[in-house]
Amino acid sequence: MSYDLIAATMFSSMLLLLLTGQRMFGVIGFVAVMAALLLWGEKGGYDLAFAQSMKLMSWFPLLTLPMFIFMGYILSESRLAEDLYKMFHVWFGPVPGGLAIGTILLMVVISAMNGLSVAGMAIGATIALPELLRRNYDKQMVTGVIQAGSSLGILIPPSVVLVLYAMIARQPITNLWIAGIMPGLMMAGMFIAYIWIRCRLNPALGPVLAPEERALIPRAEKFRLLRAGILPFIIFAVMMGPFVAGYVRLVESSVVGAMAALIAAIVKRRLTWQIFETSTRQTLLVSCMFMWIILAALAFGAVFDGLRAVDVLRRLFLEDVGLSPWGVLIVMQLSYLVMGTFLDDTAMLVIVAPLYVPLVGALGFDLVWYGVLYTISCQIAYMTPPFGYNLFLMRAMAPPEVSLRDIYLSIFPFVGVMILALIVLMAFPQIALWLPGVLLGP
Repeated sequence: MSYDLIAATMFSSMLLLLLTGQRMFGVIGFVAVMAALLLWGEKGGYDLAFAQSMKLMSWFPLLTLPMFIFMGYILSESRLAEDLYKMFHVWFGPVPGGLAIGTILLMVVISAMNGLSVAGMAIGATIALPELLRRNYDKQMVTGVIQAGSSLGILIPPSVVLVLYAMIARQPITNLWIAGIMPGLMMAGMFIAYIWIRCRLNPALGPVLAPEERALIPRAEKFRLLRAGILPFIIFAVMMGPFVAGYVRLVESSVVGAMAALIAAIVKRRLTWQIFETSTRQTLLVSCMFMWIILAALAFGAVFDGLRAVDVLRRLFLEDVGLSPWGVLIVMQLSYLVMGTFLDDTAMLVIVAPLYVPLVGALGFDLVWYGVLYTISCQIAYMTPPFGYNLFLMRAMAPPEVSLRDIYLSIFPFVGVMILALIVLMAFPQIALWLPGVLLGP
């Protein structure tokens, strides 16, 4: 059997086994180890699993993963983000769609301290959504706002998805996180512009805070909320300031962030034993899940590297089909958008990364820039029916008056904005690569 046929058999076997509903890391790891056993015997299969385990355990930046996840859960469970939203509510109330704009800004801050879409969705659905609906905001508008805003958690650092990509693509996580900052802020700005324009054209979608209600809020209360809401920014500054200044490395920075969040919860008298136990338990569960997935992906990619499947794919696209390198890149992004309708972001990365990432490097594209492109595609996948995670989470958390139809219809304008952001980033790679070049050098 030729190596090309073996690679195709591995790939198709993995897809078929995923349909059985088994754990993704188990399916992918099983296919990788069985292929190694059949190709190189018992020693090859044993060495493959052992070598990838050692590679995973020796990757020092992986320690940032549990630290940032723990920090996010502490902030979420202790509800420190409530003060921040109250601040946005008061200060952005007079602006058309101001509360929706404040919600996007809230999601940006939560993303910068968590790295998971789930945390932003939970905070948005429990804190922002009831208030927005009570203020007579259009329910389709606000459900779309919360879903789109929460998806920023996988792009703005510390993104957990970029950690997974960094390990598989063998790229520095620091470069990837810094590369995600400008595209993440650009996308948040595009969301805000869309909300403001729509609410300006149709004020009924996002009514301003009534002048009578604004008059009832004394100036002292406004500044009290400003001081209370600024705490998450202080935590972020304490965490990232020493790192940007070069005093600590990323791992130490993540520990500082986790400790700052814990101390803030204690100072605000919101840390209970139950919150600490829940945060610790969830951190362990999420961290272990990602480590098993990374291990399986590394093993699968190692077998594919040995089969030189990337050379086959490159010949197929460039010689047989006759695409240009940019044509190949566009086809890759389109395939992510299609897969996103029935797979989540992690499954997409693990399934196609062993093929796509080496091919992108062989075509001469920057793998850090491509990681940001992939992550934006994942954001779109989070919101596209029928599988989109954010759709399911919103359905579980939304009040009864928000129907599944409302949730599905709410995401299409924001998906359009995200596709536009993807096109802009493909046309202007320096949006992602400029900041890493300035802070880290060539």
